[in-house]
Amino acid sequence: MTSAEKAKSEPLIDLQRLVVSVRRRRRLWLATALLGLILGGLVAAFLPSPPTAVAQILVVHPDDSPTDSGTLMRTDVAVLQTTKIATEALKKLNSTQAPEEFLKDYEGLGLTNNVLQLTVKAKSKDEALARAQALSDAFITEYIARNQAAAAAQQKALLDQRNQAQNELTPIEAAIVTEEAKNRNANPAQLERLYARRAELTSKISDYDGRAQEAGIGTPKVAAGTQIVDAPRILPRSLLKTLATDMGIGLALGLLAGLGLAAVTSVVKDRPVLRREISRHLGASVIAQLPKPLRFLRSSRAGARRQRVAATLVRAVRQGNGPVSLLDLGARQVTAALAVDMARELAETGPVSLVDDLPKANLRELAGEGPVQVLDRGDAPVAAGERRIGVGSVEPGTAWTDLEFLGKETILVVRTGHANTEWLHTVARQLADRRIPIIGVVVVDPDPRDHTDGTLWDGLHTALRGRAGVVPERREEVPERKAAPVRRAPVEQAERPTPKPVEMFPREKKIGRRHPTPYKRAGELDNADQPTKRFAPVSPDNAEAL
Repeated sequence: MTSAEKAKSEPLIDLQRLVVSVRRRRRLWLATALLGLILGGLVAAFLPSPPTAVAQILVVHPDDSPTDSGTLMRTDVAVLQTTKIATEALKKLNSTQAPEEFLKDYEGLGLTNNVLQLTVKAKSKDEALARAQALSDAFITEYIARNQAAAAAQQKALLDQRNQAQNELTPIEAAIVTEEAKNRNANPAQLERLYARRAELTSKISDYDGRAQEAGIGTPKVAAGTQIVDAPRILPRSLLKTLATDMGIGLALGLLAGLGLAAVTSVVKDRPVLRREISRHLGASVIAQLPKPLRFLRSSRAGARRQRVAATLVRAVRQGNGPVSLLDLGARQVTAALAVDMARELAETGPVSLVDDLPKANLRELAGEGPVQVLDRGDAPVAAGERRIGVGSVEPGTAWTDLEFLGKETILVVRTGHANTEWLHTVARQLADRRIPIIGVVVVDPDPRDHTDGTLWDGLHTALRGRAGVVPERREEVPERKAAPVRRAPVEQAERPTPKPVEMFPREKKIGRRHPTPYKRAGELDNADQPTKRFAPVSPDNAEAL
């Protein structure tokens, strides 16, 4: 698979890398969560919520029924939160506040189909109570007036229908009287029709009167039933409860903000944190890893781990005779201590020197007095049998041409998440251009849950980035074949040899079998390989004799 195919096969966002990056930035989102917690506590302490008054109103609906799903109450809540109610309440309070702003200070909630809860906020408790009372009175007044207007309109419509029926009844009565005055000349069919019409109109008039009376009776019932059942009161406020609520909200918001920021920065910065990514971008395998060193505490356990890694690196560098370098990328103190441990390990078999080219790291103090000698770059030539370990850095600003004097091969000590992908490519390219192969990579501060494989299996040219240039090529030695002696005939009898006969057993020859040939001595030729003899030409006389 080529590099272009690998780039196409890689996902746009690696979820495993994203999770590891967010986990490694736990200081960031823990700090934001703590900041949100503190800010929530400060808001609860210095910016307390304003006093809140609550009132409950019983609302009687003329058209209420058991099958109502709360539509009437939702209508009342919507009417409560209108500028008309707000304006009437502000008039009762003699306030000059705009109704639109006053709407933001209160809200209604339907507890049941007939109970409305009103919540009002204000700057003081007395003002909150006064606003709640004014809003309740304004709502009740408007609700009763609206129902009275509806009842009056319905009653008026019924009375109008009654008057129209009475007006129609008057000529019917007159026609009946006229028809009855004719005595014997009266038309019985006409009288029957007039009597039926009069009875129908009389029934309608009676019905309209009854419905009009019922419409008038419904309004007092609504007016008497709609009232304040729970007078305005101030909600009790618990400081501890408010503090806990605000701090919890601040903690949640801060944690979410920190996680989001950590996720975004991990994608934008593009810093590899997995071993497989570090090995792929550097073009070398991960051969060891070390945990993050503690700043103010030196534990014997960390030193033992570092010594085991140093022993592993020593076994890797003992194969070569030239100087080896340890190059740092984000783990300066670990690189210096690891170089000293390697030098002490190699000092058991011969003289060892450290070439100090690592800034801000005192190798002489770490090495102390012992068999390990610390030199500056270019102090003295390499003595016979002496092993040298160069210690340098590949941080931004490195003099790449000076790396050749530290060692012919190198081991990179890389801290995870320190350098971005572009810089890892730069380091690998610069080392390859200078024919400095990378023996391996030591990862510092890896993620404990990172189980990815940091070994490259693509071949020597990919796994060691230029190491193939210093490895000698193997050439297979082909033994020379000695030609067998050939018996030559006399010059006069010499003739060009006949072509070699066709092989009779090609299959047996391919699979390694021997075809049955008679035994012959060394140097003896087959009949096919022997030259033919030359005879004198035949004349016509000789032909007749034959």
